[in-house]
Parts: sequence; structure tokens; C-alpha cells
Amino acid sequence: LFTVINESQKQQLESVSYSSRYALGLFYEAGTGIGVPWAAQYIADNPCIRFISIDNKKRNIESPEVGPSVVVHTTVTFGSEHLDSDPAEVQQIILSHLQRIVPSLPEPSSIKCQKWRYSQVTRAVPNCPGQMILHTQPLLICGGDGFTRSNFDGCIESAVSLAEAVKPHL
Repeated sequence: LFTVINESQKQQLESVSYSSRYALGLFYEAGTGIGVPWAAQYIADNPCIRFISIDNKKRNIESPEVGPSVVVHTTVTFGSEHLDSDPAEVQQIILSHLQRIVPSLPEPSSIKCQKWRYSQVTRAVPNCPGQMILHTQPLLICGGDGFTRSNFDGCIESAVSLAEAVKPHL
């Protein structure tokens, strides 16, 4: 890829930075009750956990056939501090914080801890609103939240910008 792009583009792409964090999934058997009155919660005052969601409630797909799941995202600081830590150790730390925040959670049937190395954009590609044309023949364009910001609006903004960049080549 780097043979296609010029030095200026290469420097712009290399200037992008991302935060890192962990995601923890707790999976339950069908019929398990998760006794909390919310579908998702932002946690402002915990050094480890930033966000918890009861995923099936959040997606409005509660069903007697499908077991509930709980998704936990860590803070950016926790993610960067534990980037190279043993995943089993990280999982235990997150679980201990989760137990303090939501002590009523039942024992899950399985747990998955995932390192999310490139979580959210902390510095987007400069001077590129939504996309970058790397090559015109054949057409090669890159885009995504690395060219805007890591939220739904940022993704939409990049998609619209990509579509506008492709139009003249159709």
C-alpha cells in the first residue's frame, strides 16, 4: 500500500492515534434474569470500567430462547495501562470492579475478554474531511472514523465523503 501513496499522505496516515481498551462479554443461559433497571450505563467514577450494557435489552431483543449478555468496556486509562498485561489477569481485575458496581449479577455460563487495541480515534488524519484518495487509476480511497471521529456521526460523515469522492469516477 505504501508504494501507492506519497510521503505527505503517509505522514498524515501515520499521525492518526487511537485509544486502547478492553471489552468483556458475560454470556448467560436462556431464562437467566439480569436484575438491573437499565439497558446501558455510563460509569463516570470507576478507574477500570467506563460502560456496561445488558446487550439484548439495549438492542431490544429480549427472548426466551436467547440468553442475555452483559458487555463491559474499560476506561482508556485502564486499557493503556494494561495493554501488554496477561488477558486472564485483566479479566479478573475487570470482573472484580464489575462485582462492586453490579453485585447482583449472576454467575455467567461463559466469559470472553477482548483486547481492543484500536478502540477510538484520539487524533484523526489531519486536513482530510472523511476520506483520502490514495490512487486514481485504479481508484483507491480510504475512509472511516480515523478521518473524522469515533461516533456514529463521524462514521456517517466519512461515508458521505467517500460517496462524494467516488461519484466523479463512476
